[in-house]
Amino acid sequence: MSFMLGLVVTMGCMLGGFAALGGHLIVLWQPWEFLIIMGSALGTFIVANPTKVILDTGKAVMQAVLDKGPKRRDYLDTLGLLHSLMRELRSKSRNEVETHIDAPTESVIFTRFPSVLANKEITSFICDYSRFYIMGNVRTFEVESLMDEEIAAIKYDKMKPYHALTAVGDGLPALGIVAAVLGVIHAMGALDQSPELLGGLIGAAMVGTFAGIFVSYGIVTPLAFKVKVARTKECYVFLILKQSLLAFMNGALPQVAIEHGRKSIPAYERPTIDEVENETLSGGSQAPAAAA
Repeated sequence: MSFMLGLVVTMGCMLGGFAALGGHLIVLWQPWEFLIIMGSALGTFIVANPTKVILDTGKAVMQAVLDKGPKRRDYLDTLGLLHSLMRELRSKSRNEVETHIDAPTESVIFTRFPSVLANKEITSFICDYSRFYIMGNVRTFEVESLMDEEIAAIKYDKMKPYHALTAVGDGLPALGIVAAVLGVIHAMGALDQSPELLGGLIGAAMVGTFAGIFVSYGIVTPLAFKVKVARTKECYVFLILKQSLLAFMNGALPQVAIEHGRKSIPAYERPTIDEVENETLSGGSQAPAAAA
């Protein structure tokens, strides 16, 4: 909830400072100016993005505001699943292993790690590249190149909400000027009115410029950055999978292969070797120990 805390601090300091200078807060309440700015921003956002990106942006905003994303537990589940699957790949026949790859929702291995199984992209990534190993004669440099291409495509899709919000944030100051100009045009039609009324109309127009700049740099741009951070963390999981699977394809033992993946986790969230070892020995936090 750091976003909400930051928003409260920002609004409190901005409004409190304005009031301390002797300003009247009620002057800032100009709903029609806000309607022009926010409505135009929403309209341009809808025009610029396909429906899938619009829906994904809503999902990304919720993830950012609620600080959702891969945590230490998710990384441990991913490494634990990889370890169990790699042991099966080394010790069992092709037909036995294919049952896990072809139907992960019915696999004893995958169902021990429901948080991983729930993510279709991660499950598909694991299954697809495990098939390469099963087929044999794998050229790891070709698989690595293919993984890089797929991860780049995944990252491109996941960053679309960030770019969409950044575009809106960049346009809001200009939309604030548009609202201010419309307010000035309205004020020009009241030149024959009292100075008090004319001053109020001009002040309302200036609120448009203020609102456009503040919403851009005080809300939308920081929110876009939080979306970028959250989506980048989701991409880390694919780097873990890549490093672990490549090491395994190059002949590393399962325990050594997942260590390659562990090293790909950001340092501030990286589990220790002992934590990973305990996870692999337990065979999943919600299941009995894996078979030896």
